[in-house]
Amino acid sequence: MTHYRAAWVCPIDRSPIKDGIVTVDAGRIAAIRAPFDSGRDRDPVSPLAQGRPVRDLGRVVLMPGLINAHIHLELSWLRGRVPPAHKFTDWVKQLVALRRGIERLGDPDVVAPIRTAIGELRDSGTVAVGDISNSLASVAPMAEARLDGIVFHELLGFKERDARLVERSLEARNAVAASGIRTSIAPHAPYSTSPELFRAIRAAVDESPCRITSIHLGESPQEVELLATGTGSWRSMLEIIGAWRDDWQIPGCGPVEYLDGMALIDARTLVIHGVQLEDGALRRLAQIGATLVTCPRSNQWVGVGAPPIERFYQSGVAVAVGTDSLASVADLNLFGEMKEMRWLAPGVPAAKILESATLVGARALGLDHELGTLTPGKRAEIIAVAVPEGVDDVEEYLLSGIQPSQISWIES
Repeated sequence: MTHYRAAWVCPIDRSPIKDGIVTVDAGRIAAIRAPFDSGRDRDPVSPLAQGRPVRDLGRVVLMPGLINAHIHLELSWLRGRVPPAHKFTDWVKQLVALRRGIERLGDPDVVAPIRTAIGELRDSGTVAVGDISNSLASVAPMAEARLDGIVFHELLGFKERDARLVERSLEARNAVAASGIRTSIAPHAPYSTSPELFRAIRAAVDESPCRITSIHLGESPQEVELLATGTGSWRSMLEIIGAWRDDWQIPGCGPVEYLDGMALIDARTLVIHGVQLEDGALRRLAQIGATLVTCPRSNQWVGVGAPPIERFYQSGVAVAVGTDSLASVADLNLFGEMKEMRWLAPGVPAAKILESATLVGARALGLDHELGTLTPGKRAEIIAVAVPEGVDDVEEYLLSGIQPSQISWIES
């Protein structure tokens, strides 16, 4: 049993504690307290009751490891190769051109950058991810590094009319099941997934041991245009690559209404981006219980604009945070996303943004019983963030742009 004293303890599920103590026993959090809480001195795990020394970590804040709820690890090899764009479909064209003909599964030129990216995640305080993969190339590196989370096997097919892709996905996921990494299946987006494939994926998720899924939704103006009118640059792209189908019935509505009408969104759905969603759609997601994962730096990189962070929180929808991939962001530091969120939404309490990057993400990935807060009984996946002298509002400081050099993991 080890007692760690820090200038601040930020449990997430309660207010920060100045000069707090976190007690860790056998890899689990045993207790959290103020240093000399006279009402708890008789607690059997109290440092005073035990007469054991307290390990003083100095001017740091202890907090739970972060949850990156949306990332594409298999795209890590594209770091620095896809420049920012003013229009989303222009960015996608660049991405597709680079990926064409690349063998991803098992390719060392792809796997090595995944391993490097996982190391960067750890260095910047991330303990679990919601990873999107077309090839499941990230499963083995995640298992090797003991990075927790879910790998979503993402399927695309605007012309698909049956469940063959879903059957192949099941075979692929069964082949990596021994890794211990949880996998699920996910549709890509409304402009790349047929109604038949959407329904087949939904049915497969409902029958899966891991009933959590993910979808890119309301990301770009071009997506909204396609669903509303059947026109625009997404239709043009689908026609050029031979993926358009003339019998697709134009929904004539917004992204959330489109999927909700087919009963495809539920409380275990991660809705990614949501930049273009109107207030009514956000409120509907809140009613359903879905989680909206925002990736603000990536959104601006790919040309879809800044996400309406304040409207997200005002709607009542659960907000988690992701970085997206290294094809659309300079690094995988989730503290960088929180800094951007603070800049975009100065009226949102710092505690809410921190909760989004920890507890809300953990809950969305089905990990809140183990991660996301410093709560007795949970895993002691705790980071220590160096804090300079004179910081009185530690929650606000954590949104100021924490760098990996300020972060360390405490021994559990």
